[in-house]
Amino acid sequence: MSSIRTRLFLILLIATGTIWFSAVWWIQHSTRVEVERVLDARLEEAAQMVSSLLSDGRVELSDADKAVSAFTEHSVVAYSRQLSCQIWSLDGTMVGASASAPEGRLTEATSGFSENVVDGERWRVFAAVNEELGLRVMVGDRLGVRDRLVSDVVRGLLVPALAILPLLAGLIWVSVGRGLAPLSRMARALSARSADNLAPVQAGPLPRELRPMGAALDRLFARVAAARERERSFSAYAAHELKTPLSGIKTQAQIAAMAPDEATRRHALEQIERGVARTDRMVRQLLELAAVDGAAAEAGGEILLGKVIRDVCASLERAAQAKDVRLRVELPARLPSISGSAVMATLALRNVVENAIAASPAGGTVEIRATVTGRAAQVTVLDEGPGIAEADRARITERFFRGRNAPEGGSGLGLSIAFAAMEQIGGKLEFQARERVGESVSLTFFENDR
Repeated sequence: MSSIRTRLFLILLIATGTIWFSAVWWIQHSTRVEVERVLDARLEEAAQMVSSLLSDGRVELSDADKAVSAFTEHSVVAYSRQLSCQIWSLDGTMVGASASAPEGRLTEATSGFSENVVDGERWRVFAAVNEELGLRVMVGDRLGVRDRLVSDVVRGLLVPALAILPLLAGLIWVSVGRGLAPLSRMARALSARSADNLAPVQAGPLPRELRPMGAALDRLFARVAAARERERSFSAYAAHELKTPLSGIKTQAQIAAMAPDEATRRHALEQIERGVARTDRMVRQLLELAAVDGAAAEAGGEILLGKVIRDVCASLERAAQAKDVRLRVELPARLPSISGSAVMATLALRNVVENAIAASPAGGTVEIRATVTGRAAQVTVLDEGPGIAEADRARITERFFRGRNAPEGGSGLGLSIAFAAMEQIGGKLEFQARERVGESVSLTFFENDR
């Protein structure tokens, strides 16, 4: 594909050339018309002058050609002495003619302008009638000579115009190059950067048209840098969090192997089981987080919110029973159709309910309520745990962040997964402390025609 410079050059050259040649055509056309008008005026003036001189007796019929010659002696060299004159009596007898006049009659017209073929040549003729002397004065010139004169005049205009065109093309090429110089500087600055250099673009002052591109590139670099930093943090935290339970599992396995009695062995095996469960949850949440980060917005997806709530509660029933926590679900008769990914909605709700179960004390209750307000549906999860400390609320959705009141064994990923999943489907995740004890977490979903 051709470069921007070449395309701009061609567009400007074609546009300028079209306007240029249109102007040249108009000038040559108007010049041709004007020159022919002037030559016609000369024919009429010459005829009227000869007729006037004859009437005044200042010129004899035999000297009429001299009068015509005197009239043209200051003409353009190529056109001088080209006018021909014939004098005819009104009864049709030729009584005088200039030396350059043809043998045949110049025109059959009685008066005014006309064109006629005489002796194989085309002539432009003006005839003037002198009623006083009974004469008809005819003055004409050959159209071939006239056309040559007009062509010479037009050529004098066209040749400079054509000679200027290459110069104009060169100026356009240089101007386009200078105009695109900031873009070239930006391209050079970007090509010289290393893959790790995500600093703002430094390509000198940018013209107004390129500033949005420079700003967009800087924003892109900032997003890439933030994503890269999140990846580094993710890898570091994941390695640290996985190392702890794996080390504990290894230690407990060694204790179980060397246990002197059954009680010690059983306790070690229980610790191994808890460590495996924690590691399993950690791996599952890491996979969920990767799925949320890599997911694109699902076009045309539909979330059956009631089914999502029931499925999440069913999948966490055993975990709740193991913690001696009761799940209580309150659903309205109708829940709206939600736009988005059912997978993202399930991930968000599952992690919120799982956190609520982990935070609730034995014998406590986790309530899941759904309400419809206007074109939005809200699912609220309420627990009876210690709640979120006020100092931790600003960071509660950060990855691997565990607040002061976080239950033991958590990874600090659950709420960050829920927050990212809700962002994917255009929903909201909000936290609010309950009056006496526990936390209220709301997930707001919006209908399709929002």
